[in-house]
Amino acid sequence: MGDQELYEQMLAVALEEARMSRIEGGIPIGAAMFTREGKLVSRGHNRRIQQGDPSIHGETDAFRRAGRQHSYRDMIMVTTLAPCWFCSGLVRQFHIGTVVVGESRTFAGGVEWLRENGVEVIDLDSQQCRELLQGFIRERPEIWNEDIGEESIG
Repeated sequence: MGDQELYEQMLAVALEEARMSRIEGGIPIGAAMFTREGKLVSRGHNRRIQQGDPSIHGETDAFRRAGRQHSYRDMIMVTTLAPCWFCSGLVRQFHIGTVVVGESRTFAGGVEWLRENGVEVIDLDSQQCRELLQGFIRERPEIWNEDIGEESIG
């Protein structure tokens, strides 16, 4: 299996999480953490609405569920949307080596900053990710605009 296929399989897990968040009434952003070999370590989704906690983004939820690791350098964070500045900071703080992004057209977040700081960022430009989030934004712009929506490029 090639890297592209592996990344798409990883993204499928994050997309399941994003859909779960949407079903729960939350923002459809999902994430998962994998070993470099492709073993699933954890998964999570944005729970800001569901739990009333602005810090529970998809990436932070997956990160917390991964538990304490000796090192994160060989971990891959997969997220359906480019990580915001908060989540980009988490990636840098814990030296997560690779971030696979479902899409960055709707929101570019800290993608370029991560690259400039040595993080490998792979943007899959997924139409499924884009359609899921943009549908939510059309239906619930007031929720989207509570935090990162004001910085949105789409």
